[in-house]
Formats: sequence, structure tokens, C-alpha cells
Amino acid sequence: MKGLRVRRLLLCILLVSVQLMPGWGRRQSGFTVLQWNIWQEGTVVPGGYEAIVDEIARLEPDFVTFSEVRNYGGTRFCDRITSSLEERGLTYYSFYSYDSGLLSRHPITDSLTVFPENGDHGSIYKLVSEVCGRRIAVYTAHLDYLDDAYYNVRGYDGSTWEEIPVPETVLQVLQVNDASQRDDAIRRFISEARKDLEQGSIVVLGGDFNEPSHLDWTRETKDMYDHNGLIVPWTVTLLLDNAGFADAYRTLYPDVLSYPGFTFPADNPLVPVSKLTWAPEADERERIDYVFYYPDPSLELESAVIFGPEGSICRSQRINETSKDRFILPAGVWPTDHKGLLVRFSVR
Repeated sequence: MKGLRVRRLLLCILLVSVQLMPGWGRRQSGFTVLQWNIWQEGTVVPGGYEAIVDEIARLEPDFVTFSEVRNYGGTRFCDRITSSLEERGLTYYSFYSYDSGLLSRHPITDSLTVFPENGDHGSIYKLVSEVCGRRIAVYTAHLDYLDDAYYNVRGYDGSTWEEIPVPETVLQVLQVNDASQRDDAIRRFISEARKDLEQGSIVVLGGDFNEPSHLDWTRETKDMYDHNGLIVPWTVTLLLDNAGFADAYRTLYPDVLSYPGFTFPADNPLVPVSKLTWAPEADERERIDYVFYYPDPSLELESAVIFGPEGSICRSQRINETSKDRFILPAGVWPTDHKGLLVRFSVR
């Protein structure tokens, strides 16, 4: 009996000592990725920058892939963000970038400019870190926003947004789409990512592609959202699909009608509708913000949730979606005209 009490006492001492060890309750079994277009660093919205910091502090994602980083005021946005988060007791690391941006809660062991920013033709950057004992390569992308052919389908020129006749064939749409540098950027990503995969790395890409998905413009949606009867094999997501990469949101929610996952244009009560839409008379709702990953036997996709307001802008009207999409709603000011995407992975 005495021996049993001694063993229990030793066990209690062991448990107390373990609980006092750093990191108790925060054992890393996976990671989260937040893809977020922040609309010129949130400067378009009053209090936008502070809201970006507040939301990251609230969600505490392991990695953030930003779009529309501008480095206003002569300071590097990602460095400024890490300083603001430090004031809230959170340590993040950043890789210098422009147009796109990267944050990591884990020390960065390597970084690379994969597709350098060139005017309005997009950018792709990479950081390398370690999570759960695995090397992880996280890429961010903000692709060319010129020659947006999905506007052409809705009767608007994708470069000037002037009204034009609606194209009659998919070939016409793809010819306009080919003028952008989005495919070039994604091919560069695929080439670099293959090197990471050869090293046994986990590879994740988050970004605003400024292009719809081929998984969304289907037979089921050809007469919806001003698709005008067209089923378009949008090339960026098709290239990624053919290279073996998986779209996190569509992997979990293949039903495009019940789970459209629209990320743009997002309603924002602090901004006039005229600033939230490029095509005033069109239904331009799209999913253009994504998180892609390369399937790995030890990697499990757990969840993907839309981050932002439920409302969208359709034909210059504020509307509430009736989809089954899951949302993390803003805690306060919403700093952008996009909705983000928060994806959670576990590592076995």
C-alpha cells in the first residue's frame, strides 16, 4: 500500500514538472495557413492596418500568405507587421517581399524570390521553415491582374474594364487569358516546388490568382454568375492540377453549387459599393484566392474556412450568400475587398 502511494506521488511530481515545461498545451501536431488579400495593406479602409494586425493576433496562423503588399511609407510591410505583432506578445518572422508577403511563426531557414514583381504582372515568393520535424516550403502568390478574361465573359474588358461584346467561344476567352503572365508565374512555381518535393518537403501555395478555377466554371454553373453558358478550363488551376497539386477548398467541398467559396468581391460596410466592384452591372462573384498543397502520406487536410464577411457584391448590390460555406467572421473592421481562406493541416 505504501509502495502504491509512493508511485502515485512520483507520478504527480512527474506530471507537474511536465506541465511546467515550455510549450505545454501547445504541442505542435500540424499547422495553419491564412491566405489573405489585404487590398494595398488595408490603407483603403479606415483602420485597416490595425485590423490586419488584430485579426492575425486573434487567429494566430502558423503561416500567412499576403496579397497586395505595397510597402507604403518607405517601410517594409511584413517587417512592420511583425513589429506590431511583437507588441501583442506574438513572435512572427517575415521574408522581405513586395506585391506578395510571407509571415511565419517558425524560424525561417531559407527564402527565395521565385517570380519577381514586375509592374502589375504578379509575384511569387517562398520561405522554408520546419514544423513537426518536417521541412515545409510555403509559397505566396499575387498573380497578374491585367487581362482578366473572366471579366470579358461578363461584357467588360479585363484590362480597362470598359464594356465590350461578350465573347461567344471558350477559345476567345483563352486567347485573352493567354496575354497575362499568370501561367508563366505558375510554371516557375511548379519548377521550384519540384525541387522541394525531391527533398521530401511539404509544399503549400497560397495566393490571389486573379483567375477563377477550372473546377468552378463547370456544366453545373455555366448558366450562373454571368458565365453566359461557357465552361472555361482556366489555365492556372489546371496547370497546378496537372502537376499533382490539390486545391484545399475544392478537395473538402467539391460541390460547387452548395459551396461556391466566393472570395471576391467581398462586401465591406466601410467602403462605397463603387469601390468594391470592377464590373458595375455584372455578377462577378468568384473564388480567386486559394490554398494549394501537394498531397503527402503524412499530411492530412483537416479544414478550410472562408475568413471574412458573408456578404458579396453582385450587380452593384450588397447581397448575403445562401451557400453552405463555413465562415470565420471578422471581429471588427474588415480591411479589404476580398475574403481570406484559413486552412488547417495535421502532420502524422
